[in-house]
Amino acid sequence: MALWLVFAGLSGAPLAAGAEAPRFAYVTNQGSETVSVVDLETLKVVATIPVPGKPAGVAVSLVQDRVYVTCPDAHDVAVIDTKTNTVVARWPAGKGPLGIAIGWSGTKYELYVADWYDKIIRFLDADSGAALAEIEVGQSPSGFAELAVADRDSNTISIFDSNGHTRLGQVGVGERPFGMAAWYGQGKDSLSLRGFITANVGSDDVTIIEPGLGWFEKTKVTTIKVGRRPYAVAVSVPHQRAFVTDQYGGTVSVIDLTSLTKTDTIEACDHPEGINYDAGRKAVYVACWFDNKLIRIDAETLKITGEVAVGDGPRAFGNFIK
Repeated sequence: MALWLVFAGLSGAPLAAGAEAPRFAYVTNQGSETVSVVDLETLKVVATIPVPGKPAGVAVSLVQDRVYVTCPDAHDVAVIDTKTNTVVARWPAGKGPLGIAIGWSGTKYELYVADWYDKIIRFLDADSGAALAEIEVGQSPSGFAELAVADRDSNTISIFDSNGHTRLGQVGVGERPFGMAAWYGQGKDSLSLRGFITANVGSDDVTIIEPGLGWFEKTKVTTIKVGRRPYAVAVSVPHQRAFVTDQYGGTVSVIDLTSLTKTDTIEACDHPEGINYDAGRKAVYVACWFDNKLIRIDAETLKITGEVAVGDGPRAFGNFIK
């Protein structure tokens, strides 16, 4: 039970009642080596920040005026000050930093950085960038959801403890999991983590993991077919829906988390990739890699309600709205 409670209230938790809706999206553009700052009220780009190094992963801090961006070609993490929309620091982060997340260790905010080549997670101090620890996980770690990371080339997720910086174990999923999301309960269970959802690039499906005794005994694993080359996942808690970007299909698959079935397919754009849910506006935002735009989807009607041009090659891999 202690492990279960570790996750509640971290970066993927639903927006608390009365909390201010996120206002900006920070979209990493690998081709143009920039980050586009999009005002979510007007759906317009209000700033373009140069970030050399092929920016890919992104994690926004909900309590600090910072956004953290992984730059695989520069082998570092770029730190953006959201008050000035400028890069204020570059921190070394190994051979191939890709996925990134931020969480509370019990004493400080820490960054979790997945190193694609070294099959490790690096823990960095979110204030100073100081290296705190590293742990070995599976092959080609990519996306995070709370205290779990997708091990793409091991067909697993690794679950870890941020307090002791240790890996607790692994759970098998589909082929080549890449992006993933946490699934929270609804209503009185809104702060209860129900499980994890992985987008499996190699098997064109998602894996939904619901824990039994902890995460490693009597775990319920459900596989649901989606579109071609699923890339990332976002969850709407109020609607109990998961939205999956199907990179090669140009679609977004919609999964009903009550029945654990795929219910809809949304025609989205050319190579949809990063995806986030905005609880304040009840909308899903999708970065379109080949169309160089960010689109907005109504999470209830499943209709596209707006779009905005961003930089070249937007990936927005991670939590990109603040």
